[in-house]
Amino acid sequence: PPLQPMLVSRETSRSEIVGGHEAKPHSRPYMAYLQRTTLGDFCGGFLVAQDWVMTAAHCRGNLTVTLGAHNIHKQEDSQQRFAVQSYHPHPDYKEHSKAHDILLLKLKGNAQLNKYVNVIHLPRANSNIAPGSQCSTAGWGRIDHGKATSKLFETNVTIWPTMNCRFLNLLDAIICAGSSHRVKDCSQGDDGGPLVCSGTAAGIFSYGFNVPPGFYTRIASYLPWIKRTMPYTPLGRWC
Repeated sequence: PPLQPMLVSRETSRSEIVGGHEAKPHSRPYMAYLQRTTLGDFCGGFLVAQDWVMTAAHCRGNLTVTLGAHNIHKQEDSQQRFAVQSYHPHPDYKEHSKAHDILLLKLKGNAQLNKYVNVIHLPRANSNIAPGSQCSTAGWGRIDHGKATSKLFETNVTIWPTMNCRFLNLLDAIICAGSSHRVKDCSQGDDGGPLVCSGTAAGIFSYGFNVPPGFYTRIASYLPWIKRTMPYTPLGRWC
């Protein structure tokens, strides 16, 4: 039967990787660390073109983007930092809403692509991920039992059947996924970070509950808007 978890705020559920482990350094070169200077907190994100980062719309703020990081609290030679030139939330997104939670960031300058910094593929239009599929997510936030980490952690998650999430009145533009680690306060990933399935960014972590699953904006549902907003370049990767 479907779980009946209690909703918690994004402030409580933000940035946790539960049941995971430290990622191999720079094995996810698309990962972006988004520092919100006005609020002193952060989100995850991911590089989708040389000068574009994708994240959750509720992460919008005065952001500084760091690419190529493993230990975010060290000055690693691999790191590249950017200010944001312009913010492009989905036009139907409303503050504190869980719908259309997707944001494109136009960077001030182009990332230098190398083994530490690179883009990730986006899905094909109308692509679906079968329930039971194994995907992954990663971030720099709290891990098990609220422990803090400065290093990139990752964890595997399983796509849940739609019927297990239907009671939440989910839109078609949401992917529901969770790990087998049914630990309280597990949001399964950093807000704005990618849900990666078969090497493709399938979703954006949006919100969580005090038990699995986590809920991800389904990127395939927004490809027409993405392509209008972010002009295709040879360095952008469309599957």
